[in-house]
Amino acid sequence: MQRFHQTLPLWVRAVLLVGLLCLAAGASLIAYRYYQRPTTLTVAVGSFDGEARQVASLVAGHLATTNSPIRLRIEGAGNVLDAAKAFASGKADLAVVRADVGDLSQARAVAVMAEGVVMIVAPPGSNVTSIAKLRDHTVGVVGGEINHGVVEALKKEYDLDHANVTFKDIAPTDARQAMQAKEVAALLVVVPLTDKYLSLVKGLFRESAASAPVLIPIDSAGAITDTKGPYESFDIPKGTLRGSPAVPGDDVTTLRVPYLLVANRHLDEQLVAELTERVMAARRDLASEQPLIAGIATPSLDADAYIGVHPGAAAFYNGTEQSFMDRWSNEIFLTPMVLGALASIFAAAWRFLGVRAADTAQSTLEQLCAMRERIRDLEDEAELRKIEDDVDVMLRAHLAKSGNDEESSSESLALIALAQRLDNLVHHRRVVLSARTISGGGGG
Repeated sequence: MQRFHQTLPLWVRAVLLVGLLCLAAGASLIAYRYYQRPTTLTVAVGSFDGEARQVASLVAGHLATTNSPIRLRIEGAGNVLDAAKAFASGKADLAVVRADVGDLSQARAVAVMAEGVVMIVAPPGSNVTSIAKLRDHTVGVVGGEINHGVVEALKKEYDLDHANVTFKDIAPTDARQAMQAKEVAALLVVVPLTDKYLSLVKGLFRESAASAPVLIPIDSAGAITDTKGPYESFDIPKGTLRGSPAVPGDDVTTLRVPYLLVANRHLDEQLVAELTERVMAARRDLASEQPLIAGIATPSLDADAYIGVHPGAAAFYNGTEQSFMDRWSNEIFLTPMVLGALASIFAAAWRFLGVRAADTAQSTLEQLCAMRERIRDLEDEAELRKIEDDVDVMLRAHLAKSGNDEESSSESLALIALAQRLDNLVHHRRVVLSARTISGGGGG
């Protein structure tokens, strides 16, 4: 180290050290910014009218404006089936899906975004008032493949294949024409019970004050839901389609299926808990201004739910999120170790500069060198003994502080050599004083 100090002046070592500190500070800043940057999750959303994407955009906008540590990137899909396919293929971390559509084996529920209600609607004046009366008729399935799960559940429960009931896929834009052309006896639609969608349903038929569409009940809804599938029994309230006179005239039993915000089951629990908290906060803050977002709700927390809740979301809903100590225990444990490492680095940097060691050694050398003049002028044996004691004390103090490196060893050798020279001077001075004493005594 001493040779290194001699090769590089102090100012060069200082510049090198400052450069290293700047590099370390820059790397630390980059790492901090990387750690603190928001986590962006991709969410696949699709619906035939774009409303699901609008709801997701409202939530994403709220997360951005509130500086949330989680941000959403909306990935548009054609419909809920396309969204489910994108999610199943791993192209999205999240998706807004319908519980009965697509491969959702990797999905875990975060929140209910809306509830889709199954409505089998016949035109005004139709004599088809029950599922039994659908025998030998054709039912238009609005949305096609998306609603095949509902169709299969009805076929199984009511044995509609033997009743010669035909189900025909119809695009939403062709539903009114199919009904007017009497290509179908009834339409099967699955929509939330909001003003917008109820208006769409009523717009499929020619309605007058004296007549209104006929809602066909699914009386065996309870039996269908007993199979632990995605559906639950639901009663369409009286007057849903029209208030006066009320249409329907009484509650109508049917099926309901949730539209869910789902996350991949492998997604970090703490991340999903934070996302769930932010989504529910968005609902609380925006529901009064944005009715679209008011339908967000807590999913089923039952252990046997068709789509289980994500553990992170469950922790939020159950109030069992990790405490501060649980979340940051590793960081708290590592902090003393990091501080100790920083202290060691600081000590190494200080030693690299060689400031403290050089100053200490120089101070000791100067004091020993100054003693030479004092020794030459001393006239008292007691003062010589005091000089010897002082030299011993200084050497012990220096050796106690010095290390085992090459630099410290060289400094110690130099001080010992100087101390030996001083010892010789003391001895010589003592001889001189003794000679004077003897000479003085002989002359007397």
